[in-house]
Amino acid sequence: MRKVIALVALLGSAGIARSGELPTFKLGVLTDMTGVYADTGGPGSVAAAKMAVEDFRPETKGFRVEVVVGDHQNKADIGSAIVRRWFDVEAVDAVADAPTSSVALAVSNIVRDKNKVLMVSSAGSSDLTGKNCTPNTIHWTYDTWALANSAAKAVTAEGGKSWYFITADYAFGHALERDATQAITNAGGDVAGHALAPFQTTDFSSFVLQAQGSGADVVAMATAGGDTINAVKQASEFGLMGSGQKVVALLGYITDIHAIGLETAQGLRLTEAFYWDMNAATRAFTERYRAANEGRIPTMNQAGVYSATLHWMKAIAAIGPAKAHDGAVVVAQMKALPTQDPLFGEGSVRADGRALHDLYVFEVKRPSESKAPYDYYKLLTTIPGDQAFRPLENGGCPLVSQ
Repeated sequence: MRKVIALVALLGSAGIARSGELPTFKLGVLTDMTGVYADTGGPGSVAAAKMAVEDFRPETKGFRVEVVVGDHQNKADIGSAIVRRWFDVEAVDAVADAPTSSVALAVSNIVRDKNKVLMVSSAGSSDLTGKNCTPNTIHWTYDTWALANSAAKAVTAEGGKSWYFITADYAFGHALERDATQAITNAGGDVAGHALAPFQTTDFSSFVLQAQGSGADVVAMATAGGDTINAVKQASEFGLMGSGQKVVALLGYITDIHAIGLETAQGLRLTEAFYWDMNAATRAFTERYRAANEGRIPTMNQAGVYSATLHWMKAIAAIGPAKAHDGAVVVAQMKALPTQDPLFGEGSVRADGRALHDLYVFEVKRPSESKAPYDYYKLLTTIPGDQAFRPLENGGCPLVSQ
């Protein structure tokens, strides 16, 4: 009997040792944990990455994944310092999320130089797959070109020919206005003017008044996060919402609508890559997500972190852990594999690093139309993935011209 017990103990300890010897890959979720983008990324992005690891079960594929977290505080220098430490000291293999375009653009250069992997979900600049593309970066969820074109085409087709921008005065806002201007012009519209709003300002009153005074058919908020919330609230206070001028949030989230409230946000147009109530799969994911996140609803950025993390692990499994510490090799495999997950459906990753999937143009419901908590959107248009994003040949990505 003692021999049997000893043998079982020996086998058990050997199994634990073998499990502990599995190669480990580290994923760093670089995000805004407490600032203006904490609700759209932040702790929810960390939770989404961990959910992806739990669902994929990499141990059954011969490797382990550890998730670590860094708060870049929306500052490129802090984000860059975190990523350098991750790569040089903590053996991190990949970075996910990366809200704010200035941070993402700075980090992408470091990731390229260190030959790691960057999966951007929460930054919007289309330059990440344009002039600043690298063999090590994949851009998930949305970008400024896709948001601008989706909104511009839909609203211009409804008669919104002249546009006025309230633009956040940093890289993302400028890229969004630039891409929207091109889309509006291509659709036969024109731009009446713009106002540049300081990042994280709390006073949009003068910018709203300028937009009203412009007489433009459409007022477009080229802002994000808390800036969008404040801009829409103050637009309502000054009578812009519900007036003859249409109001478009070029980047908006369901968390923004929740913070603003349907009474104020009703009629607002916005584009999203994910909505929790699209189908049975998105509802099932949301139920699990809410249970782990104090009842919060996932944003498209957080869904993008889940989707990108799944695809990254699929690539590691496909090429084998021995080769998967080479970032460019992993990204090449991510481009070779079709994307498939319950949140974004089927898609692909192009040569420039752009992940292709459907986008949706929504209108915010009136309070009387909402039948349940977070039942906020009416679907206006579905834009197929192969039409939603900038044509490959038009981005100026050096990887495409080679």
